[in-house]
Order: sequence, then structure tokens, then C-alpha cells
Amino acid sequence: MKRVLGTLTALACLGGTALAPANPAAADIPIFPTTIALPDGFRPEGVAIDTLPVAYFGSMADGSIYRVDLVTGRGDLLSRGPGTQALGLRIDDRGRLFVAGGTGGDVRVLDTRTGVVLATYQLATPPDTFVNDVVFTPSGAWFTDSRAPVLYHLPIGPDGRLPAPEQVARIPLTGDLVYVPNAFNANGIARTPDGAGLIVVQSETGRLFRVDPATGTTRLVDLGGEELPDGDGLLLDGSTLYVVQNRRNAIAVISLDTEGTKGTLVRRITDPRFDVPSTVAAYAGRLYLPNARFDTPPEPATPYTAVAVELPR
Repeated sequence: MKRVLGTLTALACLGGTALAPANPAAADIPIFPTTIALPDGFRPEGVAIDTLPVAYFGSMADGSIYRVDLVTGRGDLLSRGPGTQALGLRIDDRGRLFVAGGTGGDVRVLDTRTGVVLATYQLATPPDTFVNDVVFTPSGAWFTDSRAPVLYHLPIGPDGRLPAPEQVARIPLTGDLVYVPNAFNANGIARTPDGAGLIVVQSETGRLFRVDPATGTTRLVDLGGEELPDGDGLLLDGSTLYVVQNRRNAIAVISLDTEGTKGTLVRRITDPRFDVPSTVAAYAGRLYLPNARFDTPPEPATPYTAVAVELPR
């Protein structure tokens, strides 16, 4: 966040005229709008934001990736999807977008400048898979599967080289996390504050679990009796974990201990513009959430938006 705020400050210092409207009509264009229109019928689910004020949204409809300038709210299609889903998204420091493929059981890696697919990994065989979300650690990218009790690890070396398909590891989950048949289980994923472990939310039960990435052993996070039903995307900022509760139209704000074994519910963020948000990304003091509208029958003309709310202080 400090680097992001510094970037915005630097942009402002380049000259006040840089963002000044060239004509009176341009003065009506909102700067950093709080509601962003996405394409009709897009069915957004995942979001990732680059170091520049550019957001990427993934489509549950066909796996397309839509790119939005957060300054103006205007967007364009970066990559047309393969017909399978695009769910959890993350961008690495080399400008590569990692895309969880949902029911396709796959992962794609795209170039954020061109939209070119750099690599594809088939992690599991449909229909018994739902590759849902992704997080980075120094050792690579980690993906959840909401149908199968495993994590997938794509090892990435110090030189940034993407792994060969046979190098992808499948880590069985054991311990406290027990998968419920025919339900959404491990969904969002984040690192623990100390960076040594991983945190996943089980959507069906509303519980958080700490995962040892070396063994796959899971341990229930003690939330003092609180639960997080409909838990979806996760975002860690320092020791604060944001948990999107999609059908509850809320973001739970959790204060975690260093190891990620205990947490306290601090508050819930709500907004009348929330319409079943699925996940969250942060930029310049704001949280951005795509409205997945899971309770609205998807049609080609169904409108979709993403919304921004201020980070709690």
C-alpha cells in the first residue's frame, strides 16, 4: 500500500496540469469513480490490481479478462476467454496474471500488457474440481480447489521461470478442515501475517483454517466463536484479514495474530451498492469488489458493476 500511495503522489507531483481536463466537458469525467460498469453478461468473479491504477476482472461466463483504468472507470477486453471460467486472479511482479479456471480445473498465465496466454496448466479433471483462488508466496503460486481437498502449488524460481506441468505439486489437505460433499469448501486463500502459513476460508461452514504449506495440515483458526458464512475472497493487509461474505453483502474485518492461529472480528463493512460481491483487491486506500450477482439469473443483457469503498481507518 505504501508503494501504491507513493505512486499516486508521484503522479500528482509530475504537474497539476497532468490530470487537468483539456476542455470543459472533460471536467465532468469522474476521477477514480467508486462504481465501475462492467460489460453486460460478463459475470465477474475475480479481481486483481496492478501497481499502476489498472484493475483486471475475470468472467465466470467464458473466462475473458476485462481491463479497467481506475482513474476513469473505462475498460477494454484484454483477453477473450477459452469458454471456461476465470475466477481468482493475482498479478506477479513480472506483469503476469495468474487465473484460476474454476470448473475447467485449470490455470492460465497471461501477459497483462498483451493478453497473450503464456502458459496453461491442467490441475484436475472435471467435473470433480473447482479451481477457485490463488495467492503468491516466495516459492510460487498456490491455488484452492473447492471440490477436492487439495492445494495446488506452481513453483516459481528466483528467475521467475514458470514451471513445467510435471513440476506442479498437489498437496492433500488433512487435519481440521473436512470437506462437505457437494458444497463449496476451501475458497479464498491468503498468507498468514508472518508469511509462514496460508489461510483458507471454507464457504460452506464459514470457518477459517491455517494451512501448513509444507504438509497440507490444517488447523481451525480460533475466532472466539464467530463464523463467516458465505466466505469468499480473502485479502491480507499486515495483520488485518478482509473476508468477503458474498451473499451476506459484507466484508468481515479480522485482526489476526502473527501466526494466523487466532483472530478477532473487528467490524463488518457493508454498502448499499453491494450485490453479492465475490472477492476484493486494494488500491490507494480503497477496496474494490466485483458484484458477482450470484442471486440474479445471468442473461446476456444482465448488467454488472464493480464498486469501491474506503478502507476502514
